[in-house]
Amino acid sequence: MKISCFFLTFIFFLGSIGLYAQHKKTYKINTIAFYNLENLFDTEDDPITYDNDRTPDGKDHWTVPLYKDKLKHMAAVISKIGSDITKNAPALLGVAEIENRKVLEDLINEPILLPKDYGIIHYDSPDRRGIDVGLLYQKTLFKPTQSKVHELLLYDLKDTNKRIYTRDQLVVSGYLDGDLIHLIVNHWPSRSGGEARSRYKREKAAALNATIIDSIFDINPYAKIITMGDLNDNPDNNSVKKILAAKSEKQQVHLKGLYNPMYTLAKKGLGSLAWNDSWHLFDQIIVSKSLLGKDYTSYRFYKAGIYNQSYLTNVRGKYKGYPYRSYAGGIYTGGYSDHFPVYVYLIKEVESR
Repeated sequence: MKISCFFLTFIFFLGSIGLYAQHKKTYKINTIAFYNLENLFDTEDDPITYDNDRTPDGKDHWTVPLYKDKLKHMAAVISKIGSDITKNAPALLGVAEIENRKVLEDLINEPILLPKDYGIIHYDSPDRRGIDVGLLYQKTLFKPTQSKVHELLLYDLKDTNKRIYTRDQLVVSGYLDGDLIHLIVNHWPSRSGGEARSRYKREKAAALNATIIDSIFDINPYAKIITMGDLNDNPDNNSVKKILAAKSEKQQVHLKGLYNPMYTLAKKGLGSLAWNDSWHLFDQIIVSKSLLGKDYTSYRFYKAGIYNQSYLTNVRGKYKGYPYRSYAGGIYTGGYSDHFPVYVYLIKEVESR
């Protein structure tokens, strides 16, 4: 296998993709990724949100030097996701647990990311903690055409007049090297209060996500859709498997259907975060049927992965092997995030000359 910039050369042998002779093909390859940045807050107090802990005088004693160190670490990870194959940072990166646009501007201006010339798509959400989702895109690779957010309306089960404010779902459409791609960035409600008691919230989030996807398919049944995010549920939970109807096998996916490549990773015992000595794969990237075909003249799904390099894990102590988070026990650890990033590769055949 020969790798050069964004190009990947494969040699397909007899029967590998239905060919009956050895062929050499060259592909463009890009990484689409998602990363929960674990409370990437600036140090200023926003009077509208509950961000007091992440201020110099707050519980976390969140100072400018710590913030800058966190930015440096996040940028270093982002620069490496998928780079072993593409020799490039992600073309598209969905992010969660970011406070505002400013932190994203500071992030993409880190020296290691600055040459990538990332653009930002971000909207303030009504989340009480002030955390949002966003999308970073390399301007040379992706041309956004439109974006909007969809509000998730949640109410307390015991007091139906009491609204629960949470993250919006961000929808971005644009052209990745000429291919129209629709992306949805999610951060579904947490399991705070227990998985069972909070389940209805994530099922509502899944229903909203399904509605958004259906609205895109109503315009074009063959649309290339990627929905990604921290779903706070695993691939086999009802929200993902039943309500979103994301299938675990490619052959199960029909027109206007969804394939969840993370299911196979979860079955192998892999995860993007650890809790109570168990791995969970809450961070997922799910693709539509039109990204699964064998006609590689346009972008197609190649494979999925978890960026879980050793430097991102704790090497000692009670949480050995867990993601090496940046804050634990009220102390800044100098780590990264309590989540590993996840990614998929999209490939596209280069025209012969």
